[in-house]
Amino acid sequence: MSGRKLLNMLSLRNRLLIVILTSSLIPLSMVGILSYYTIYSILENKIESGVQNNLQQVSLTLDNMLSNLNHVTQQVAFNSSIVNDLQQYLNSKSVYEKSRLEKALTNELNIINFANPSIGLTFYYFKNDHRILFQNFQVKENFDLQSLPVMQQYGGITYYGPHKASNRFDDNNVISVLRKANIADRDDVYVYVETGFKLAEKILQNNQYGMRVDHLIVNDKGMVSYSENKTDYPVGMAYPDGNIPGKSLKHKGYYLFRNISNQGWSVVSVIRESEYNKEISGWVRQFLGFSALSILGSLLLAWLLWRMVYVPLTNFNKEIKQLANNNFHSPIKSMHIPEFDHLLHQFWQMRTRIWELLVEVEQKEKRRADLEVEKLMYQINPHFLYNTLDTMCWLARLNGQDEIDRLATSLNKLLHYNLDKQGQETTIQQEIGALKEYLTLQQIRYDFQFGVEIEADVTVRDLEIPRFILQPLVENALYHGLGDDGMIKVQVGLEGQSHVVLTVTDNGNGLTEETIHMLLHNERGEYKKMGFGIGINYVKRILFSRYGSEATLQMESKVGGGTSVILRLPISKGVDFI
Repeated sequence: MSGRKLLNMLSLRNRLLIVILTSSLIPLSMVGILSYYTIYSILENKIESGVQNNLQQVSLTLDNMLSNLNHVTQQVAFNSSIVNDLQQYLNSKSVYEKSRLEKALTNELNIINFANPSIGLTFYYFKNDHRILFQNFQVKENFDLQSLPVMQQYGGITYYGPHKASNRFDDNNVISVLRKANIADRDDVYVYVETGFKLAEKILQNNQYGMRVDHLIVNDKGMVSYSENKTDYPVGMAYPDGNIPGKSLKHKGYYLFRNISNQGWSVVSVIRESEYNKEISGWVRQFLGFSALSILGSLLLAWLLWRMVYVPLTNFNKEIKQLANNNFHSPIKSMHIPEFDHLLHQFWQMRTRIWELLVEVEQKEKRRADLEVEKLMYQINPHFLYNTLDTMCWLARLNGQDEIDRLATSLNKLLHYNLDKQGQETTIQQEIGALKEYLTLQQIRYDFQFGVEIEADVTVRDLEIPRFILQPLVENALYHGLGDDGMIKVQVGLEGQSHVVLTVTDNGNGLTEETIHMLLHNERGEYKKMGFGIGINYVKRILFSRYGSEATLQMESKVGGGTSVILRLPISKGVDFI
């Protein structure tokens, strides 16, 4: 079987796996071989340059500290004002004069200490009798200059290497200086000053190379004055010869790196050979681990590339299914792949356009329903107006002026309510008031007597409802079978806190279930010419237009037992009842 045929039989995932593994293993092997032969030189340059840089930083820090100490001791030992006051203090026998001079000296020394915040313990030391005067802090009882490690000594000044502070309240490592004071006829007066060693100590203890590094400070005599490895390089030990600055020296199983200051003292980094070689073995382990991770990463990359094609296609299929299920508002998740994101964006635009078209169709249907309601209103109002005008003409012929005046007044009020601002909302109280005017006109119009009862809960009188929904229901009660001694009852009340219920009940002839079905479902059939059901149809449409499916209209009737029409209207949230 040829290679081309074998390749054609492989799946996309297997092809990606072969290509990525091949492209990963070949460069990895070449890098590994090259790195193995260059690691020693790389580590040597890294360690030596790092150690030398650190040693230079430590030397510079110590040199700055010593310069600061030297400056302070010069002020205390050679300042003419301070020296004169000290000399007078030592020679004076007057208690008052000694007290005055003591205060003056204390103030002058405090000014120097405040001007040099890095300075710690300061005092005058009398070498002959080991007396201490004018110290700014309490000195430890076991203070002994002979026990301090000498770092450098020349010209009447001695620098002591790192040691525990002589301040009773401080246990940090410090370096200190002892300088002879310039007092005539006295050669035993010295100035002793300590400073904090915290910064240098932090630098010395810093491990920057991934291995344990100890440090030594060697004085200008070649003796160790400070050691972090007291076992193999104790304080007082002579430093081995042959350590050239900038180069390492192997000694007693250690690599020694040395940096010599301008004053002759030096800082040495001590690294154990096992720690030094540990870096190489660690690198080998890291390379093997990196190789394993690279192979796993290659496999993962092949799998991810396969999913970059499969998953977007699956998600695209889900979006199409959601569109088929009328889910137009679900967010489209980005694939973070420009090509697929572009397709999804185009699909999103198409889905948005479809939704806009559906909304537009829905709005047109709602507008059509509103127009049908408006059309029904114009069918109802002229019909009633014509009948009323006929009645007025009949009354004008048969009765006196008072009756006509009453009729005209009621008609004027009712027409003003019904025809003014059609389609807008009104309150229950206003709707009932218009209904009463309508009933007044109808009681005059019909030649039979009927009673009317209106009961409305006072807590709902200010609730808003659609205009002109009670009159069509009462008109249907008068129109369909109400005779002499008939009774129409209108009730308005609350149902819980969410609905208001309006009920119109009569004791007329009643309706059959078939007639009720035709009225509720707009199946007027043979009654269409008589206007039968126009009022119910109007109320039904105005409720749907205003409330949708939240409002209900029910009819309950029995032949010979009267009819009840029940409206349940939702109450807007946030309405307070009186």
